[in-house]
Amino acid sequence: MDLFHTKSGLSLGFTKSSIADDPISLQMDTTFRFSVSPVPLQLFEEKDDGHRENRIESDEEIRIWGQSMCVKRQRDPKPLPNPCKRFAPDPGLDQRRAAVRSWGNQRLQEADPELSEIMSKEKQRQFLGIELIASENFVCRAVMEALGSHLTNKYSEGMPGARYYTGNHFIDQIESLCQDRALAAFNLDSDKWGVNVQPYSCTSANFAVYTALLLPGDRMMGLDSPSGGHMSHGWYMPSGKKVSAASIFFESFPYKVNPQTGFIDYNKLEEKALDYRPKILICGGSSYPREWDYARFRQIADRCGAVLMCDMAHISGLVAAKECASPFDYCDIVTSTTHKSLRGPRGGIIFYRRGAKSRKQGMCLSNGDCTDQLDFEEKINFAVHASLQGGPHNNHIAALAIALKQVTTPEYKAYMQQVKKNAQALASALLKRKCKLVTGGTDNHLLLWDLTTLGLTGACSKSQIWFIFVLC
Repeated sequence: MDLFHTKSGLSLGFTKSSIADDPISLQMDTTFRFSVSPVPLQLFEEKDDGHRENRIESDEEIRIWGQSMCVKRQRDPKPLPNPCKRFAPDPGLDQRRAAVRSWGNQRLQEADPELSEIMSKEKQRQFLGIELIASENFVCRAVMEALGSHLTNKYSEGMPGARYYTGNHFIDQIESLCQDRALAAFNLDSDKWGVNVQPYSCTSANFAVYTALLLPGDRMMGLDSPSGGHMSHGWYMPSGKKVSAASIFFESFPYKVNPQTGFIDYNKLEEKALDYRPKILICGGSSYPREWDYARFRQIADRCGAVLMCDMAHISGLVAAKECASPFDYCDIVTSTTHKSLRGPRGGIIFYRRGAKSRKQGMCLSNGDCTDQLDFEEKINFAVHASLQGGPHNNHIAALAIALKQVTTPEYKAYMQQVKKNAQALASALLKRKCKLVTGGTDNHLLLWDLTTLGLTGACSKSQIWFIFVLC
């Protein structure tokens, strides 16, 4: 029998041989036979050809164990109700759609007048007031448009090309573009440097570096916060109270500035580092108005076997514009905020060396193997996600890409040059009025005015005032 060339359809029949009625014999001698029947095999409901009334019931014969059975099938059923009720017109659908559109398309002033009014007042305060805070700046309209864009809707945990979710093709392009522009902004070779643009802040970026390279209880050393360092470098209060997570999970021992001159005492720094043997030595701070001697830091780090990390949060814009010394010539890892002198959205960024180790290190990191290749990239990327953060803020990354594009323009370099001139002009004017400045002046965008000579201390006010000057 040819089962593949039947014309009318396929049916199944069973036939029993003529044998005794013994059940055992029945089981042993039973045979099966397939037969072709003119009953058609119908998979889909037949279209109504207008002749339903002419259809009749048909009898179909089925033989089971030699016994004939007649099965009647209704060939002219009554019309069935609509099987797709969910597609039936909903009288309230248009009303609901209108409500959603009304909610989704409302401007801030319409959706929340109370909040809108407060925000308007804050905008006026920013433009009409003078604060001179070194940690703040004004972003351009394009950056604000990217921050308030549809990119905030997308979840994209992971790295470009390795996301947890689908639909990240264009998000990958945005982040890759931002990474390329970050390297270009500081004239870095992608074979020697990598970058992570996902940190939510520089404090997050710093802690990601510690998490990547240290084990709990390992040692680090950074500039003391009262000397101009930052709390994220492991600061704790004179009482011993640990303030930042860096000091809670890791051991920190600060170096300080000379109390008379305000300059970093590199000799004492080296002496402390050789005794303490930190695994990470940090240069950079939040209120140090002078250049950093990165070459001297490199020598000290090599002598004590430490990774040299720079937090250039305040001066990154000056570094990009080549208006101050660059830490990239000497450091292994460089972190920064993106919203100070870089004039971008609020966030953080991490640069790390790639390739072969170019400098001898006295010891291996506790959570890594001693090899000839640097392994910062894998460890830092994993520390950012998934150790410390979830999905990156894609709107921030897009806004940062815009700011980094501006950093490479001649207009930005002129802007940073004017920032330095403004800071130096104010320093000169204050010195003429017998005001005492920490270190006696400034090499960058900020200066420190010592108010202790006026009887003002940190007990009732800040004893140091931070200044930043920008062109608006």
